[in-house]
Amino acid sequence: MPRVIRTLIATAFSFAILTPALSAQQAQDPTNPPPPQTLTKEQRKEQKQKARKTLKELDSQYKQWLNEDVIYIISPEERNAFLQLDTNEEREQFIEQFWLRRSSNPDLPDNDFKEEHYRRIAYTNEHYASGIPGWKTDRGRMYIMWGPADEVDSHPSGGTYDRPMEEGGGSTTTYPWETWRWRYLEGIGENVILEFVDPSGSGEYHLTMDPSEKDALLHVPGAGLSLLESMGMASKTDRFTRSDGTNLPTALGGTPASMDEFNRLELYAKVQKPPEVKFKDLEAIVTARIVRDQLKFTWRTDFMKVTNDTVLVPITIQVSNGQLNFQSKDGIHSATMNVFGRVSTLTGRVVQTFEDPVSKDFPDSLFQQSLKLQSIYQKAVPLRPGLYRLDIVIKDVQSGNVGVVNTRLAVPRYADEKLDASTLILADQLEHVPAKQIGTGQFVLGSTKVRPRLNSDFTTSDRMGIYLQVYNLKPDDKTHKSSATFQFTVKKGAEQVLQFKETSEEMKQTGDQVTIERWLPLASLAPGKYTIEINANDGISNQSISKTADFTVRGPLEPTKAAANTVPGR
Repeated sequence: MPRVIRTLIATAFSFAILTPALSAQQAQDPTNPPPPQTLTKEQRKEQKQKARKTLKELDSQYKQWLNEDVIYIISPEERNAFLQLDTNEEREQFIEQFWLRRSSNPDLPDNDFKEEHYRRIAYTNEHYASGIPGWKTDRGRMYIMWGPADEVDSHPSGGTYDRPMEEGGGSTTTYPWETWRWRYLEGIGENVILEFVDPSGSGEYHLTMDPSEKDALLHVPGAGLSLLESMGMASKTDRFTRSDGTNLPTALGGTPASMDEFNRLELYAKVQKPPEVKFKDLEAIVTARIVRDQLKFTWRTDFMKVTNDTVLVPITIQVSNGQLNFQSKDGIHSATMNVFGRVSTLTGRVVQTFEDPVSKDFPDSLFQQSLKLQSIYQKAVPLRPGLYRLDIVIKDVQSGNVGVVNTRLAVPRYADEKLDASTLILADQLEHVPAKQIGTGQFVLGSTKVRPRLNSDFTTSDRMGIYLQVYNLKPDDKTHKSSATFQFTVKKGAEQVLQFKETSEEMKQTGDQVTIERWLPLASLAPGKYTIEINANDGISNQSISKTADFTVRGPLEPTKAAANTVPGR
């Protein structure tokens, strides 16, 4: 069977493999409305037209990224989403998130997956080039997608080949060929073997599903006979009437499972697909909109101005350790939960995703106490101002319990001339980080680690952290310094119980932005519910802005809803 026809069969088989999986996912819960990605025929046609138009008009750097850099590892859905973007800023955010989703530790400044990917491209260009760049060859593609094989059997000059019995036995002469073997490939299985053949002798090996392609004597009558052919029990012409896509000799004892036509087709289809991203099961829950309520968690979103067109949105999630299923081994109790989040437009276009494992480990001596504490996790995503949909899924790996939140996310726009401010955060941790950690890691906003107390529940023995950024203070024309006053008022109902002021000069912050970071001791406050209000007044532009937040104070022995010594996810 010609190579082109075999390739078409493989492609069709690949589609057949994918289609039932997609259909099953969409049919998981017929009572739910279709996912936002489900489009009408006209909408799909419009998307395809826009994708083709965008591809033609893309700047060269984005076209190269899409068609060269990540061509083998980007999924069809991601590719389509990228081609639906309208601005280069959105494309830059998409690219950043693309690499973050694949990183083993997105909190680190260096992305290990990205570095390894470009190392593989450089390696293929150096070792597999053959008139075309190495990354364009079949060996280059497999190396980029799946990494170096555990074992490589290389025959660069071909030569005499003793066929194994499953290929018919006997001896023949071969073209240059190689077999690559991986002990295990995620999403494919164990003992994965691929074969590459260079029948032209040009150095351009191509991936084959037919082991007989390397047989240089295949079309030479009477030469390179198999075991049965040399005994007169089979004819060499029988090789060309096979219907399994090969020209192999008849094997003694029949065809083994490893040579089964459909097993080979399935393997060929799987290795051509981009490697799966992490936690695909959680993404499927979001896509199918299956709402489960097995795992309770609290969450909040905050908003910090980055530029006029970009807002940093820290998304904080907190789960009670008592809900997690811990496994004990060697005196250590361990639990893991997977967190998946997705931000999409109201039309269903995905603009940001994040996914991380959060592990908890406690020794026997601290285990019972740890069950009363909380695990807290945060991911900060940059977004343009606008209205979005936020989906969060948390799964306890041991028990399989899942919690889901689907909510509206309105990202504010910060104008240039108008006095404005970030979200007011009440925190149980405020501390400056080392210079090398500025702007990186969980809870880090600029140079400060700010861990929110999600339920705003404190005791009289606690200190309450206050964090607020104020933007667009106007500088004096002569001194080029701003002059602002910040008044802090704590109320219990309508009663004012505490008030004090600070100026930007006292805070030694006289630029157009001021960051308020301070502790408020709560020992003087009686147990009860309170409101803190911060009024910022720009003395030069005469503009004012006010931010408020509610909090609860409990007695020192009274349990809070969220323990102060929460344990951040690692």
